[in-house]
Amino acid sequence: MENDNILDGDDLLFELKTPLGFSVRTTTRYWNLIVTVKHPVMRDRLDDVKATLSNPDEIRQSRSDPAVCLFYRDDGDRRWLCAVTRRLNGDGFLITAYRTSALKEGVTLWQK
Repeated sequence: MENDNILDGDDLLFELKTPLGFSVRTTTRYWNLIVTVKHPVMRDRLDDVKATLSNPDEIRQSRSDPAVCLFYRDDGDRRWLCAVTRRLNGDGFLITAYRTSALKEGVTLWQK
C-alpha cells in the first residue's frame, strides 16, 4: 500500500515529533490496517508505538530506501518494538510497527 495519500478521507489518529526533527503521523484507518492485516499482535500497542516514535532507543535508516527510518525501543525479553516510517517532502508517515528480536542493518541516525 502506498502511503502518499494516507490522510485522504480519514481522521488523523496521531502526529508526533521525532528526535530527528520531523513529525510522523497516521490515521485511524491506516492504524486499523496495521493491527488487523499486517501485525495483529500490535492491536493494543498504540501507546507503545507512539513512545517508540517520540522517545526511541535507536533510529536507523533503511539500507534499501533512504526515505525510510526504523525507530527501535526496548520491549523487554531481548525484543524490540520497531516503528517503520517514510518521509516524503518533509512529512513523515507510519508504514508499519512490529516486535522483533534483532535490529535491521542500516546507518544509525540517532541513539539514546
